[in-house]
Amino acid sequence: MALKYKRILLKISGEALGGEKGMGFDEPTMDAICGGVKKAHELGVQIGIVVGGGNFWRGRSSGEMDRTRADHMGMLATTINALGVCDALEQLGVNVRVQTAIAMHQIAEPYIRNKAVLHLQKGRVVVFGCGTGNPFFSTDTAAALRAAEIEADIVMKATMVDGVYDSDPKKNPNAKKYDTISFHDVLNKDLAVMDSTAASLCKDNNLPILVFSIEDPENIYKAVCGENIGTIVTANN
Repeated sequence: MALKYKRILLKISGEALGGEKGMGFDEPTMDAICGGVKKAHELGVQIGIVVGGGNFWRGRSSGEMDRTRADHMGMLATTINALGVCDALEQLGVNVRVQTAIAMHQIAEPYIRNKAVLHLQKGRVVVFGCGTGNPFFSTDTAAALRAAEIEADIVMKATMVDGVYDSDPKKNPNAKKYDTISFHDVLNKDLAVMDSTAASLCKDNNLPILVFSIEDPENIYKAVCGENIGTIVTANN
């Protein structure tokens, strides 16, 4: 099957790795998601992955804790997930490298843009941990930033919802799903795609976003082949 995208940045939330509980690791869920990544990778797609950390820790909901410290803890949570995804992919025979925005040489490579691109060109999946390495920035923003840096064709945001809706489909059974939508509408209508910093970064760099459901890991394969799944966010809809 012909590829629509040759290099992608896949954003996987921590909650997705936690399965139905949304906490910790759910091994069958991890294996299924990584199986979907492997299937896309076998097509020859170059894949970078940014993982969230919400299955272990969320800095923005840390109560009275200092926000910077809480975000640093969140970065460590993403590193746990990055190593978990790396291990699951390696057990499937995929060649993987983990790079972190905060140096921790004993367990991962430091993030170096040119080295990341070289890994991708050599057919390795690169998993990025620690977000941007800075507090107050979400892992969605990290995904947008890494995608721009590695010159990905698209950001693929794997979520628990099958696209972008005009209201919360869990609360409103009549919510309308968009097949395509513009960054302008996403930002003006404050739709739950990515936070405004991440969405603006994609908009400014003409980097489309595909929002799709990871509940069927086959969707990763379908997405890189250009099948009509989820919602595409572009400069013009």
